[in-house]
Amino acid sequence: MRVAVIGGTGLVGRHTTKALRDAGHDVVVVARSTGVDLATGAGLDAELAGITAVIDVTNTAVPDAEAARELFGTTTGNLLAAEQRAGVGHHVVLSIVSVDRIAGNAHYAGKRRQEELVAGGPIPATILRATQFHEFAAMVVDWTQRGDVATVPPLLVQPVAASDVGQVLAEIATGPPQGRARDLAGPETQDLVDMARRTLAARGRSVRLAPSWRGGLFSVDMAGEVLLPGPDAQLAPTTFDTWLAGEAESTACHGRELDSADVRAEKRRCGRVHDVDRRGGSVGVGGG
Repeated sequence: MRVAVIGGTGLVGRHTTKALRDAGHDVVVVARSTGVDLATGAGLDAELAGITAVIDVTNTAVPDAEAARELFGTTTGNLLAAEQRAGVGHHVVLSIVSVDRIAGNAHYAGKRRQEELVAGGPIPATILRATQFHEFAAMVVDWTQRGDVATVPPLLVQPVAASDVGQVLAEIATGPPQGRARDLAGPETQDLVDMARRTLAARGRSVRLAPSWRGGLFSVDMAGEVLLPGPDAQLAPTTFDTWLAGEAESTACHGRELDSADVRAEKRRCGRVHDVDRRGGSVGVGGG
């Protein structure tokens, strides 16, 4: 099957592309770097020629809810129209668990608009909602850090590995449209502040964390269990501890001199870690 991954150079996009190729499918990576502009639709017709299914894992950060709705509306509308012209038979979009329960977040407002267009659009579709990724805590630190202090909200989350999300997206896209797929989450609940602390330690970063709702990115309507999946969610296998061990191993390899003949085996091991690190990246927003 020939599948296009929209946003295929990003965190989840790379994992999705790998899962598809490992399963023997032909993959077209669509991104701004490949000459496609979703905001105008430029380049889409050429990239979608001969495509059977499309997976949309694009993401954007817009601070205003109305602007986010407009942006997601424009890009999704352009994509669906191009798919209709190309005869695409299945549109898969990655969304966020509890996207319909958070009223005050601009990004969630944009994702709701995206879901509306996909559900009511001309292409048979599947919407997959996922929880925040394991990388999410470090992203929040990067967004909020001022000097050596970062503000991290005390969110309760059930993070999922981006690689597991990519695998599920690949399986969905190569099957029949489902409308709404089962929500996808990681196997364990975590406190975001603790995730941030442990991720920073694994990566060798020294940042003081200030647990707080201040900062404008998050609001108290995200408190409690609102971001957690329901009882019918599909639970992915990779734990946060497993992912974190890989981060620590990668950091140790990057920070180590390995020129001696006595550590050739260690160089080979670290080389494999570096390859995974380059493919997987270290950024991404939970659930698209």
